[in-house]
Amino acid sequence: MTYTFAAMTSVVALGVVLPAAAEISFNRIASFATPRNMAEGEDRTRPSSAEIVSASEDGLTLVYTDSPLGAIGLIDITDPAAPQPLGTIAMGGEPTTAVILGQRVFAAVNTSESFTAPSGRLVSVDLASRTEVASCDLGGQPDSVAKAPDGSFLAIAIENERDEEVNDGALPQMPAGFVVKLPIRDGEADCAAMEKIDLTGLAAIAPEDPEPEFVSINEAGEIAVTLQENNEIVVIGADGVISHFSAGAVDLDGIDTKKNGAMSFTARQPDRLREPDGLKWIDADHVATANEGDWKGGSRGWTIFHKGGTVVWDAGASLERAIAAIGHYPEHRSGSKGVEIESVEVATFDGTPLAFVASERASVVAVYDLSDLTAPQLLQLLPSGVSPEGLVAIPSRNLLVTANEADLREDGLAPAHVMIYQRAEGPAAYPMITSEGSDPLIGWGALSGLAAGARPGDLYAVSDSVFGMAPTIYRIDATQRPARIVDSLPVLRSGQPAQKLDLEGIATDGEGGFWLASEGRSDRLVPHALYHVDGKGEIRQEIPLPAELLAGETRFGLEGIARVGDVLWMAVQREWKDDPKGQVKLLAYDTQADSWGAVRYPLDAPAEGAWMGLSEITVHGDWAYLIERDNQIADRAAVKKLTRVALAELKPAPLGGALPLVTKETVRDLIPDLEVLNGYVVDKVEGFAIDAAGEGWVVTDNDGTDDSSGETLFWSVGTME
Repeated sequence: MTYTFAAMTSVVALGVVLPAAAEISFNRIASFATPRNMAEGEDRTRPSSAEIVSASEDGLTLVYTDSPLGAIGLIDITDPAAPQPLGTIAMGGEPTTAVILGQRVFAAVNTSESFTAPSGRLVSVDLASRTEVASCDLGGQPDSVAKAPDGSFLAIAIENERDEEVNDGALPQMPAGFVVKLPIRDGEADCAAMEKIDLTGLAAIAPEDPEPEFVSINEAGEIAVTLQENNEIVVIGADGVISHFSAGAVDLDGIDTKKNGAMSFTARQPDRLREPDGLKWIDADHVATANEGDWKGGSRGWTIFHKGGTVVWDAGASLERAIAAIGHYPEHRSGSKGVEIESVEVATFDGTPLAFVASERASVVAVYDLSDLTAPQLLQLLPSGVSPEGLVAIPSRNLLVTANEADLREDGLAPAHVMIYQRAEGPAAYPMITSEGSDPLIGWGALSGLAAGARPGDLYAVSDSVFGMAPTIYRIDATQRPARIVDSLPVLRSGQPAQKLDLEGIATDGEGGFWLASEGRSDRLVPHALYHVDGKGEIRQEIPLPAELLAGETRFGLEGIARVGDVLWMAVQREWKDDPKGQVKLLAYDTQADSWGAVRYPLDAPAEGAWMGLSEITVHGDWAYLIERDNQIADRAAVKKLTRVALAELKPAPLGGALPLVTKETVRDLIPDLEVLNGYVVDKVEGFAIDAAGEGWVVTDNDGTDDSSGETLFWSVGTME
């Protein structure tokens, strides 16, 4: 197959409908890191999470479960844009779900000693004093809790979950799960009137071992419950089971099913069991399910069922493909359950019924208009924290809240967060860049370098080794809002996707081709090298770094490339073994003379436990512009900035001798830009280019949504002098 870039294509030609000038959107207004809820003097490095979140009846207080901490956490959202910690309350076990009714928090707590001896209790906490006031023995291991709309009772899913290490996790594994119905009298749980609802003998899969996962209650007091591993949905009325039915299977088309470092949305998966996790009543007769999968299934989407078992609508692969278009597709999960749709919330905002659907692996929440249940309309994709688990809508305040469970601080990454979104007039702030409208679908992510094309807003980007089996150059139309990835060009060797590349920089060659900088890693046989690529993506020349330079190599190599006439300039990310501490090389390669030289660049001093480095170099006018950053994230991020060095100072000396030290100027602090989405500050500001009109553009690297929220920020810093 022959590849080449087409001319810049407008979004009108792509068939994409632009939003109206005045629109109503959800945008994130605040993020709350769960360690903030730990008391002064406590060890705030302890693992912490936010799994299931609920709101008080007045919408001013949130409660979330924190399983690693063995506690529930409370947050004051009187001002939703500035959430305040109210502390945590120890539960004496693993809290699974908490809900608020009046002045009581009811929390289900897993106290099981083993899978074969499950146990749990329902803890009642006074909201004012934040102390435990009562407890009910539930007779098994609880999972989800739901409150009746009229506050008259609670429903609790007693899962008695399987041990995945026994018999490869196959069912049955006794004891069986069940549902508890618990009356509320005078604001307190009536433990003596607890009703245990048997669910055995219903499912076609392991009928003797039902594993209830999630419960929801409608206005009529009917309880819907998912039996995830059994692939069954049960509806329970006042006198017992009203209906039950298989969640069925889906034929998926246009998906990626191979974990191989390349995105290819051409495969199909027939008869994929839904195995729903979360579910919510939409109205008196319909439920929405989040088809995460756990044992043998997971259909990468969500479904609307009539309570009698009829499928009214199913997302198929449409949501996953929409997620891929905004760069959040988790390719490393292709061989499993893809984006994994975890949970669903339903609420009516200003007369419009909406569904909120969370993808655990893509860290995205989709917003759908449910006005027509046979054809829900995808309105937005919201960025969330890493691994959204719980959702709660507060329509009385035009708010949506997500609980994001992953705590990655042990790996130097982000903590768990609760995130708050507000529905208001104005455009959606996210995504900032998308391939929506591309046909075939252009999957993308891990953008690690930028270069300018011939026209204003015409840019090129590369992806790094996250997608090492399909190194790609992307063409971006930055004149659109959001910016559009309108084309892609595979980087090829002899017509096949090139291997052993970690592309971190791109520059145009002035002749329709490109120069690419690849960050090497010799212990993985990835060379530090430059590649000259023609307009069809074929590698025409490979230029390795010289031996005298490689003698001092580390794995932190080339990060950016720029062309000044016949000379290519490259930034080396961190100090190599022959560099003074706090200084890195800017390498120069003369393409005509085939000669190398370098200067040194002074880095800021890093904070304790951090390192500093360069991520990009681009040339405009009389200056070379660079991105200098630390390797820190969230509240630890201190330095993400744009600097510049006068071209007059870039006088390379031969390698192996003394190198001149250049003088840098700070042009822009990028941290305020990284805070604009009201999430946490991401780590990797990786790309910068100045287009033909002199406008500067910045992009972040989302690491392919692997131990990352997947957010890609793409923005203009205005006209560069």
